[in-house]
Amino acid sequence: MSQQQSFFTGTLKKTLRLFTILGLVSLIFLTAIGVYLAFLSRDLPSLEQLEHYDPRLTTNILSADGKLIKELYTQRRIYIPLDDLPEDLIQCIIQTEDRKFFDHWGMNLPRIARAALINVTTMSIRQGASTITQQLARNLYLSAEQTIARKLKEALTALQIERTYSKREILEMYLTQAYFGHGAYGIEAVSQRFFSKPASELTLTESALIVAQLKAPAHYSPFRKPEAGKRRRNLILSFLRDSGYVTKAQYQHAAAEPIEVQREGKPDSGDIALYYTEMVRIQLEKLGEEVGFDYYKDGLTVYTTLDSRLQTCAEQAVHGHLDTLQVKFFDEFRTNVAPKLIADKYSDMSSEERQELLADSTRIDSIFADQSRVQVAFIALDPNTGRILALVGGRNFEESKFNRAVQAIRQPGSVFKAFSYTAAIDNGYPPTYRLLNQDVVVHMPDGSRWTPPNYDGSRGGLTTLRYALKKSLNLVAVRLVQEIVHPRDVIRYARQLGITTRLDAVDAIALGSSGVLPIEITAAYSAFANRGVLCEPFSIMRIANRSGDVLYEKNVQRRVALSEETAYIMTDLFRSVMDEGTGGSARWKYGFRRPAAGKTGTTNDYSDAWFVGFTPQLCAGVWVGLDDPAISLGNGESGARAALPIWASFMVAAYDTLNWEVADFVMPPGVVKVEICEESMEIARDFCPNIIEEVFRVKDVPVDSCHLHYGFPHSIRW
Repeated sequence: MSQQQSFFTGTLKKTLRLFTILGLVSLIFLTAIGVYLAFLSRDLPSLEQLEHYDPRLTTNILSADGKLIKELYTQRRIYIPLDDLPEDLIQCIIQTEDRKFFDHWGMNLPRIARAALINVTTMSIRQGASTITQQLARNLYLSAEQTIARKLKEALTALQIERTYSKREILEMYLTQAYFGHGAYGIEAVSQRFFSKPASELTLTESALIVAQLKAPAHYSPFRKPEAGKRRRNLILSFLRDSGYVTKAQYQHAAAEPIEVQREGKPDSGDIALYYTEMVRIQLEKLGEEVGFDYYKDGLTVYTTLDSRLQTCAEQAVHGHLDTLQVKFFDEFRTNVAPKLIADKYSDMSSEERQELLADSTRIDSIFADQSRVQVAFIALDPNTGRILALVGGRNFEESKFNRAVQAIRQPGSVFKAFSYTAAIDNGYPPTYRLLNQDVVVHMPDGSRWTPPNYDGSRGGLTTLRYALKKSLNLVAVRLVQEIVHPRDVIRYARQLGITTRLDAVDAIALGSSGVLPIEITAAYSAFANRGVLCEPFSIMRIANRSGDVLYEKNVQRRVALSEETAYIMTDLFRSVMDEGTGGSARWKYGFRRPAAGKTGTTNDYSDAWFVGFTPQLCAGVWVGLDDPAISLGNGESGARAALPIWASFMVAAYDTLNWEVADFVMPPGVVKVEICEESMEIARDFCPNIIEEVFRVKDVPVDSCHLHYGFPHSIRW
């Protein structure tokens, strides 16, 4: 073999050896990359995850009149289809974030190379190269950490997303998922946050300002850094000009527009019905377990029973009176309550120090805030369905989340007389039945004995049930349960009318010695307005998912609690309370003239003040007191003075606001009105000097004509 051939052979062998080594190195390198990518792929979202995009959406709670009253979310995000978005917005996104979006397959390799070159030459990260799909992958499944591993995972996930979804679907998901700052996730949420309008109505400049937030929401915030936000907005507008989407003149006009956004504040409404919406949230938690939804992320629409107009009337009535009552009570508190509390809390304090503390109203108010705040519970119901139309659970939701309307068990005082009188009427005792208005001895739940007075200290002779209820005479009420209806019967009627709290079968039950829930006692009174039919109070009418499918719908729960005849006669008795009795100030002072019925209630130490009243269309109950039942509202703060003003103010405002037609209570066929002699309580004759009209069940109509005044009897009015 010649020297030349030998050299050629040796060179060939070396070359082959080199290629072999390079091939092995390349194989090892590629294998290592493959293993590494396989390792990274273990943490990537599965195909099932990719195919089921399920963003965390905001649940909207709506009032019955269509107002948004609360939003529930972990991320404030509202879904909107891409087809509903303006083209200006789409172009702002494409020209700013990913101009080749509709051309690449998840990654833009030239852009990646250019960004890498710039970052290497400047020895810093100045250029990003993530496509919209990569950003979506990061937002959905990955963290924001700046590592090679995360970038590779982002790229792999982006490729899978591109294989799973169309470009328009990816863009819609991106605009739903992206964070725009100020607690707003997704294009619809940020549009409402910045401009108080849906994203479908965004203008060119508004679209550019929103897209500007994607780069750095904190730096380009229109609330906190409007000039920086405007510069970024105009840069985006220049991209549209350079692409030919807008003309130079359009660009100049848009760039000159000022930054105009709504005032910065909380992103949700949250300013009315706080106790009500929290009650609804608690119910959603329970329903979510039963029905199978997560109200914090499923984007539900919850349709409630609340009427926002009536809620406004309720809150104005409550705070209008409560503020006045609070000022008045604080004088009582500082004089009669605070000295005892200071003595218990600061037993080692000298007499001089105590007097100094008592003189400092600000310190007293701060130290004994829980004991010195007059609280309230208010509920308005539709008696025909049980819908909760308005609810106030306390003076201030931020101070106390305790919902007194549905959670506080308080002694009802004379409001509870409804059940003992109902038991009597239902068992054949007419409104004309008379009992002695004289002292009685009452057996209390603890076994002690008590001689209760009438509220006004009066006594008298035989007194009709109507007059006794009208004037809220305690002595007659106690005799009622001692002589006519047993306390066990009173409890039975209370249960029929929806009272679930513990009730003690003692004589004192006639005066409301056992506690009740405000919502239950209000619902019980609504049964009188609804002809004896009790409707269970409820707040959620239906729940729909993001697609509009109904997940839950409430069926009105009705049951007959009383006969129509008994319900009407009791209503007529309660009507006399309003027209001539303890509830009369609703008429002569507050000017509420609609047909109405109701009852005041006051505990013997003035710690609880009540008024529950109704019309054919509306039933409302009010409780006023201190959270500590041992603290009195003050001498004379009865239901008529402390609670009725709230009820009356609400009713006047409610009827003025909704402009309901005048409606009266309908007398059923089994009830008649009869003219009777006021002295004998028998059918009146022509010569009876005082003739009154009274209602009776047909079978309970008096059979005898007046034996005191002779003449022709008056006819019965059927």
